[in-house]
Amino acid sequence: TVRPLATTESMKRSPTFLVGTVQQKDILGEFQKREQHYTEEYSKNKPLCFSARAYQQPHPAKVRMGYKDADATLTSPMLLGVCDGVSQLEEFQMDPSLLPNELLKTCEELAMLQLMPDTNVSPQDQYRGPISLLKEAYQETTSFGSTTVLLAALDNSTRIHGKLHPMIAVLSIGDCELLMLRRTNGRQSELEAVFHTEMQRIDYNVQTPLQLARVDERIDEEFDESIALEVIEKGSAVHCVSAYEGDVLILGSDGVFDNLFLDEIVEICNEILPAPTANHFSPMPAQYLMKAAQRIVKESHAKSDCVNGQFLDTPIGKGGKVDDTSVVVGEIIEWTEAHTQIWSEVRRNRRWKDVISCGGMQCGMATRHSCSCEGDEDEKSRFRGRSEDASEESSDEEEGNCSIA
Repeated sequence: TVRPLATTESMKRSPTFLVGTVQQKDILGEFQKREQHYTEEYSKNKPLCFSARAYQQPHPAKVRMGYKDADATLTSPMLLGVCDGVSQLEEFQMDPSLLPNELLKTCEELAMLQLMPDTNVSPQDQYRGPISLLKEAYQETTSFGSTTVLLAALDNSTRIHGKLHPMIAVLSIGDCELLMLRRTNGRQSELEAVFHTEMQRIDYNVQTPLQLARVDERIDEEFDESIALEVIEKGSAVHCVSAYEGDVLILGSDGVFDNLFLDEIVEICNEILPAPTANHFSPMPAQYLMKAAQRIVKESHAKSDCVNGQFLDTPIGKGGKVDDTSVVVGEIIEWTEAHTQIWSEVRRNRRWKDVISCGGMQCGMATRHSCSCEGDEDEKSRFRGRSEDASEESSDEEEGNCSIA
């Protein structure tokens, strides 16, 4: 049954609403960004990778109303991601979680193929930037839905003055945001914000972000997949940012950044992610990253609680926004030979599981996308328990150039 509108209106600033095809198509140019942010500092000539943990939780108020958690997160070695699906699609008997999850899973598979260091990649499979990666991923998905998208890809191919200079390519569609923190005054100093993306919202409305969709005539008779590809090509905001060992990334849905001020997020990270006691880098224990992610979600939800008749201040006003909340907290560390060995094993097991599950050598071995079977989650989990990071080597060897297309 269709949920009555009065139910959603009773929740202050709550759900994200579906945005129509025509409404988005005419304003894509307002959101497009193609920016590069270089910082020249001393760094070792080595590839880098992500170590990350994710945490997501539906808001209790939305759980009580029966809404499904449509958020999805990704914490793979070379690619981090957050997608915030539009829960309103449940009113049209669609599962709003399918497209966000399928899209990030496909992005992960492409990133493992294109961005992993020490791997031979065929010319047609080379990394060409986050726009091309997301377009290919979208074209390989089949699920219906509508979602915002935030990706951070670690590109180890860039060189400045002949020296390896890893860059993070950030792609955003909608109102998920990324915040990068760095210890700018030395290894033992506090983390400080050095980069922050902006939300993409139509008419600055908290309920109508730019979206990547696939819907049918039940929702939008004018929808065509070419419009979705146009959103990726012309509406996405892309930034390339210098990456250094020890940098911390926070990727969050609007449930985080509508409810917490940036300095509150920085404060949480400094409290939970301590600076090293010695003046040399040591990777942050994974449980610390998870604790930070959980704390960010908890503090986000607390903003909509009324305490002693008062609501707390948020970036969008007192009381914030009742919303599903998801966050990825990641640290940049060195890619090592151990990563190469572990991920080679993961890819090998995924490939053979495809063959076994589909019942023949013709499926899974001949072409990368010839079947839709699941990968080996046990192997992936075993790797994450030891060190969930990775690094990538893209094909673009032009000096000082980070791939955007």
